[in-house]
Parts: sequence; structure tokens; C-alpha cells
Amino acid sequence: MDKNKEALMAFYRKALTANTETTPAEVLNPILADDFVSYGSVDSKGKEQLIGQLGFFWKLIPNLIWEPQDLLHDAEKGKYVVRSKATGTPNGDFMGLPTDGTKSFDIMTIDIHKIVDGKIVEVHHLEDWATAMKQLKG
Repeated sequence: MDKNKEALMAFYRKALTANTETTPAEVLNPILADDFVSYGSVDSKGKEQLIGQLGFFWKLIPNLIWEPQDLLHDAEKGKYVVRSKATGTPNGDFMGLPTDGTKSFDIMTIDIHKIVDGKIVEVHHLEDWATAMKQLKG
């Protein structure tokens, strides 16, 4: 596997997916560019902010899994489009909704990554959190 795809798979399977073998910082520091930016619908965050957010998510959703389903690559632009499935069972305040670890979510996400020499430079992302909230409310 080339270094760009290796970085991409580590992003999903070792950083977005909670695990007990490492930390978000240990996974993300080597694969995110120093000037990395994550663009959402409303805001953007840098490398340290993303690392902090994932650390919080790992505690709130210890069984969080983010699994790529489809991967499209535009070699000319160095961009990768990933459709993934995110699942988990939060226990605590989840986006303002109190949860107790008894209900799970299963949502689709779409990301467009720009990767240069094995470093993720930017990602534009969209997660179906509205569906997650409906599933968690029951």
C-alpha cells in the first residue's frame, strides 16, 4: 500500500476508531501535516484541536468504530473521497443529549482528504449526526 493510503487507513482505523493500544496524538502526529485543517459545515479545526476532540470522543464512546466503505482517488489532485460508517455507544453528554451507554448510533460520513507525501493536509467532512441523535433518542 502506498504511504498516502497508509496514512488514510491509519486515520480511520487507528485515530477515528477508539482503541486501547495508542492515543490520538500518537497516531495523528506522524500522519497530519503541521498546517493540517479539518473543515466542517460550520467551523474548522487544526491538528491539536482534532487530537483533543478525538481524545474526548474515545472517552465518551469507547467502542467508536469508523470504517471506510468506499474510497475514490483523484491522483492528479492528490485527493481521496471516503464514504465511511461510524458506529458507537456513547455514555455521557453527547452533543447536548444525555446518554447512558444503552443506545448506539450507526451513521454514514463523507470526507474529502488532500494528502501529500503521506501527510494529510486537509479534510472536508460531513457526518450524519442528525440520524445519530434520532437513534440515540430512540
